[in-house]
Amino acid sequence: MSLIEQTVGRTALTLPGATRVFRDHNIDFCCGGRISLREAAERIGLSAQALVEQLEALPAGTSDERDWPSASNDELIEHILTRYHDVHRQQLPELVRMARRVEQVHGERDTCPNGLADLLTTIHQEMESHMQKEEQILFPMLRRGLGAQAQGPIEVFTDDITPPKGACTTWRALYTGLREFRDDLMQHIHLENNLLFERAG
Repeated sequence: MSLIEQTVGRTALTLPGATRVFRDHNIDFCCGGRISLREAAERIGLSAQALVEQLEALPAGTSDERDWPSASNDELIEHILTRYHDVHRQQLPELVRMARRVEQVHGERDTCPNGLADLLTTIHQEMESHMQKEEQILFPMLRRGLGAQAQGPIEVFTDDITPPKGACTTWRALYTGLREFRDDLMQHIHLENNLLFERAG
């Protein structure tokens, strides 16, 4: 099958560096990973050929990521727990704290992300509940080799998170943290949906 007809999710799994290209173009490779590269390119108004050329231009084998498709379910689950679940539990309280601070200090500015702290608090609660269900119910089932019930994936931030001119250090740090959280979450959902849950289907 030519690269252009391959799904976004499969490409993200098998081509080192592809996720960076997808992020640059706001192509959803975690929840929207089932569409072909051709369709993904059409949706963002990019020629499919241009997208394929960018992917083919990636240096071969430069990824420091492990070859997760060849890992066992146990190894993959362990990686998801330590690299994503543990990290999200550190990221979110700090993001909420910074968002509250920015809203308190800069709340009157048009560009202030008023309401972001409450949104992040809700996301934190939902993520915690989601991760606990995985840890207590879903992952043990997968470790025992039982088919998984498909989990409704969480879609969170899609906007490019850009602080306004003159944003204070906390504001900029908040947005840097949000980008990191978004990128981690995309990678987290991608490994679960396109690899771990796919195997269980």
